[in-house]
Amino acid sequence: MYLDNAATSFPKPDTVHEAVLHAMRTVGASPGRGGYRQSLEAGRILFQAREAVAGLFSIPDSSRVIFTQNATGALNLALQGTLVAGDHVITTSMEHNSLLRPLYALQNNGIELSIVPAGSDGVVSVEAIHHALQVNTRMIAVNHVSNVCGAIQPIQELAEICRRCGALFLVDAAQSAGYLPINVEKYAIDLLAVPGHKGLLGPGGTGLLYVAPHVQLKPVVYGGTGTHSTAEEQPQVMPDGFEAGTHNLPGIAGLLAGIAFIGDVGISVIHQHERALLSLVEQALREISGVTIYGPENPSDRCSVLSFTASGVDSVLLATELDYGFDIAVRAGLHCAPLAHRTLGTLPGGTVRISPGWFTTREEIAFFSNAVVQCIGKIRKASE
Repeated sequence: MYLDNAATSFPKPDTVHEAVLHAMRTVGASPGRGGYRQSLEAGRILFQAREAVAGLFSIPDSSRVIFTQNATGALNLALQGTLVAGDHVITTSMEHNSLLRPLYALQNNGIELSIVPAGSDGVVSVEAIHHALQVNTRMIAVNHVSNVCGAIQPIQELAEICRRCGALFLVDAAQSAGYLPINVEKYAIDLLAVPGHKGLLGPGGTGLLYVAPHVQLKPVVYGGTGTHSTAEEQPQVMPDGFEAGTHNLPGIAGLLAGIAFIGDVGISVIHQHERALLSLVEQALREISGVTIYGPENPSDRCSVLSFTASGVDSVLLATELDYGFDIAVRAGLHCAPLAHRTLGTLPGGTVRISPGWFTTREEIAFFSNAVVQCIGKIRKASE
């Protein structure tokens, strides 16, 4: 049983498998690298995927969508492509290392960084962000939903701060894309980083970065683009200049199919399904002595994941027991977000994280809940 969709969604819709195989077996060619039919077909798939992304996130111009290898690549491009020495960036203690590590590296190049502590529920205070502003604040960068506890950050209020002070607003949508509606214009998002392999149900090795029209982005990877071939410098036209090298066309074709699947089902339906399953998990866990659930108390303020610990039980050992004893896949440990665990008070052992997906059933959740009870009892008895 697979309950680690926050890391990578599984299983994928059959249409995703079919799209990947079609791109590999029938299309074969690279987009923008030839005038023959297969290359033109590859270009059509690439364009259709860009349009699908634009439709999903209410992006007016699909050329502002840059395909990357994952959300980490998108975040690195967003940061390295906009920030210069002397700029000040505000982020939070709930961020994933895919955002924090590039920022730490940029500190060595003259970027100033303020990490605003979130509350014990994982939600950052809008007032605390506002208090951290400086005259040179260039960007506010936050995740939409915590990958550790599912806390939903107040991105609309944070966007308003950015508008008032003229800072860029970078949103990491790794845990919200495909689960929550995201409108880049409504939320005034300047830069949106999205993985393709999580909530969008696409294959691994896919991701994207949306760049608002007023944002001046510089390339960080140089090479062939299929256009402007006589220029010695990297072209900065969107999106070609930021997609150097051969595209992952099978992955992008699969991503297109994943987005189409989401459109057919409906994000609100997917979100309600996920919330119903997590509610069942929470009800079962709260009946177990010594179990603590992390994140906002109100379930409507959480999304995608549920993290918990059991007193006297090592989280990694519990996940191992679930795997070997019941063939249940969950994530345990620090989830590449040590500052978030420090904020929640779960260092050094971390938590057990469950993240159901669209294909998870109520029967599987019931099986998981029963397995957790048995595994916790077994571990506690062994430690007596």
